[in-house]
Amino acid sequence: MSAGSQRSDGTRFLLDGRLVSTGDQPCTMTVLEYLREVAHRTGTKEGCAEGDCGACTVVLGKLSADGNHVDYRAINSCIRFLPTIDGHELVTVESLPSPDGTLHPVQQALIDEHASQCGFCTPGFVMSLFALYLQRGKATREQVLEALSGNLCRCTGYRPIIAAGCRMHDYPAPDHWSRSAPGAEARRAALRSLRRGPSLRMPGFLAPRTLDELASAFAQEPGALLLAGGTDIGLMVTKGLRELPTILYTGGVEELHALHKSATGLKIGAAVSLTDGWGALVEAFPPVAELAQRFGSPPIRNSGTLCGNLATGSPIGDATPVLMALGAELELRRGTHVRRLPLERFYLGYQKKDLQAGEFIVSVLVPPPREDEWIGAYKISKRFDQDISAICAVFAVRVAQGRIVTARLAFGGMAAIVARAVRTERALVGATWSEASLVRASACLAQDFTPLSDLRGSSAFRQESARNLLRRFYFEHTQSAVATRTAHALAAVPSA
Repeated sequence: MSAGSQRSDGTRFLLDGRLVSTGDQPCTMTVLEYLREVAHRTGTKEGCAEGDCGACTVVLGKLSADGNHVDYRAINSCIRFLPTIDGHELVTVESLPSPDGTLHPVQQALIDEHASQCGFCTPGFVMSLFALYLQRGKATREQVLEALSGNLCRCTGYRPIIAAGCRMHDYPAPDHWSRSAPGAEARRAALRSLRRGPSLRMPGFLAPRTLDELASAFAQEPGALLLAGGTDIGLMVTKGLRELPTILYTGGVEELHALHKSATGLKIGAAVSLTDGWGALVEAFPPVAELAQRFGSPPIRNSGTLCGNLATGSPIGDATPVLMALGAELELRRGTHVRRLPLERFYLGYQKKDLQAGEFIVSVLVPPPREDEWIGAYKISKRFDQDISAICAVFAVRVAQGRIVTARLAFGGMAAIVARAVRTERALVGATWSEASLVRASACLAQDFTPLSDLRGSSAFRQESARNLLRRFYFEHTQSAVATRTAHALAAVPSA
């Protein structure tokens, strides 16, 4: 019997304090489709069906491992498959008012600031701000802007929406959503009751509970599709209209949610979200903060996974240059066999990876930071936020007694795969730490890469930009008075 051929009681989740069981819905039905077509909750809108506009934003609550609190995060419901919210609490715009009809402070602030124009995008803005409301106290303007970076208003009414986000905490806190409210413990108890023993099985879908079960299922059915956050795979259905093979969902495997920090570095499991994975990387390596902020939107980062981004193998995936420059390794598993592979050896060619049939990523292992290592992370794109890189470059360089000891230079957007500039690295090692040395070495980039010309930039543009990024790196670590970043970018970078 194939991995997902057995039937179950369907997806179970909490909605407005009630347990919902979806029954026999298709495993590739999105949360948005379920809300609008089955539950008839039409407040949640479809704008793009690819996770870009934010009109479909809802909030998911996940019970902590100890069962004592619920972590609420905004996600795009248009590309999230319904079975992946099994065991969660789903919050929609209809969920926010108190039982007596009193609007939530987020909603009231939007009304008072006249922040709704045509109204189509408004529910998504409400839910993004609601997630921010639950996560912190009074928010700064920058925090509001970050929370709303995945929401598009086609009426261009951002000023009053931002103003509403900045004043939403000025209203009395609603008892309905406070952690000490009478219903809060009831919601936690209901979520505890939804924790599964046996794995969720549906036609064409299996959510293993353990790493051993996942490895066994994938070994038996190596043609199955591994699903993590779905921020890529969701589009195969919503845009590509594809029929998918059996899906093995990694989100139910607790071992894959592990994020360990130790003297040997970081171990980030394959089901750790981009939000948490980037957070751990920024904490250990503050210079990558700007890249973390510019990687997708909060709802995308809340659903997608860091290892999923690596597994996709995109030549413009921004996480890959970071981890490659930091010397990361992948932990891979096939059946009972486990091996480790440097990330730079994982990519064999465009969309070709060193993965055997039935083999999958368990975690990414990142060495600890070194006090004597300088790191620079750069992204060039046509828009600052919400755009695909023309070039992504990350450098890790050690200098001792005025000479370059080691250099790891990783580039995305310069070739069919993310790769290190090995000839340029060799030209740097042993050279004096000077602008002249970096300029001379940067000439080797033409031997390392022959980039394509496309809508994001010409080959010549990419080559010249790559050379200039090396000079920029030099100035940032030698002449701190030289301005190399915009004020917007500086806001994302922690101060020293």
